[in-house]
Amino acid sequence: MDRNGNLYTFLFAAGMVVVVGLTLALLAELLKPAQQANIRIEKMQNILTSVNVESTPENAEGLFNEYIKEQVVIDASGKTVTGDVSAFDIDLKKELAKKRLGKADEELFPLFVAEIEGSDKYIIPMRGKGLWGPIWGFVALNDDCNTVYGANFDHKTETPGLGAEIRETSFGDMFKGLKINDASGAFISLKVKKGGASEGSINEVDAIIGGTITSDGVTEMLDRTLESYLGYFKSKTAEINNANTDKPNQLVIR
Repeated sequence: MDRNGNLYTFLFAAGMVVVVGLTLALLAELLKPAQQANIRIEKMQNILTSVNVESTPENAEGLFNEYIKEQVVIDASGKTVTGDVSAFDIDLKKELAKKRLGKADEELFPLFVAEIEGSDKYIIPMRGKGLWGPIWGFVALNDDCNTVYGANFDHKTETPGLGAEIRETSFGDMFKGLKINDASGAFISLKVKKGGASEGSINEVDAIIGGTITSDGVTEMLDRTLESYLGYFKSKTAEINNANTDKPNQLVIR
């Protein structure tokens, strides 16, 4: 075959594409278990961060098993789902897609219960949309199912210095101590407010300067996700109230 001919060039290029493609596919398959393990560890670290537990890739799994005492799966009505469904393995992207397919009643929501200094913390995973791509986070509530104990957020492609600021510790720290319900027990959610949180507000934080769309995305994510857990929290606080009938001023979620 003439090595200077077009046929040879075409066959050589095609052969290289096949060889390189097969090599990359093989490497991806070989590395897949390690990649999945890294994703799993990172998720554990993010969950721990929401309850203010620092971890490293090396000790994350041990700390996760130490602090997370229960993993719960909740259906669209707020009831606990039993069976083979794993809270840790629920893919929120797929669950959110069910609503677009008209299957909102089939959505499942994961919840992690941590024990910190003898007190339960309810960790809620969430996923939303920022300016350029997906955003996600974890919000932990105290055992009153109302007060924020900790929060952390992250993103995939938000603008550095603007929307990307949601991943900073300083942003998540602003949520600590806020309430998702008012004094009467009515749901008010958490809000990232453009122009700054109102003085004395119990559920607002300052929006990111120059990151309005990302801030709005965080607000939408918080509102939609927290509302999905209200049924569960209502039943949980009822259990707490029944177990502590001798204690006054127990929270009631309406």
